[in-house]
Amino acid sequence: MRTIDPGKHAARRAAILAAARHCFARKGFHQTSTAGICAQAGMSPGNLFHYFATKQAIIAAIVEQEGSETAAYFDERQGGADAYGALLDFMDMVLALAADGDFAGLALEIAAEALRDADIAARVARNDATLRAGVQALLENAAAQGQADATLDMAQTASWIATLVDGIFNRVAVDPHYAPLAQRDSLHVLLARFLRPALA
Repeated sequence: MRTIDPGKHAARRAAILAAARHCFARKGFHQTSTAGICAQAGMSPGNLFHYFATKQAIIAAIVEQEGSETAAYFDERQGGADAYGALLDFMDMVLALAADGDFAGLALEIAAEALRDADIAARVARNDATLRAGVQALLENAAAQGQADATLDMAQTASWIATLVDGIFNRVAVDPHYAPLAQRDSLHVLLARFLRPALA
């Protein structure tokens, strides 16, 4: 029986996901063929099906990958001495990702597919819960450090910040002149006025 090299297997799988992300972002999920993904990844269709049985399995794996990356991102930033700064860093990263045409395009394709596919919708909902929990933890830490208004409902505030994140990506989709990175200063002012403790 043929032995599988775990390192090579993981590298091939990662290459397929990277190729699929590129294709889905540029052409759309339904307009992308498995042959197109294979061409982008530099492998034969037969090889692809050793890793993913269907195109649906590929987008599901991409959503799972994003969820793992989100969880790791917030895990690394909890418990720091500047929770409010960590929250601003997160929002700056959101602006940078929204300015990345491929990332923004893929995010919108995943959101659209979540409306059609219950499995993708459930995975996206889990990722959203992970993001909101991470933001809420940063807010709670910021309040404990005297950097954020402790009277806020932190779960509700985290949901509003998640809504703001969604809105940034939607604005990219509808306004070709929208430049996410140019919004950084205004976004920081908006967050400060909403989140900072009231002056005595």
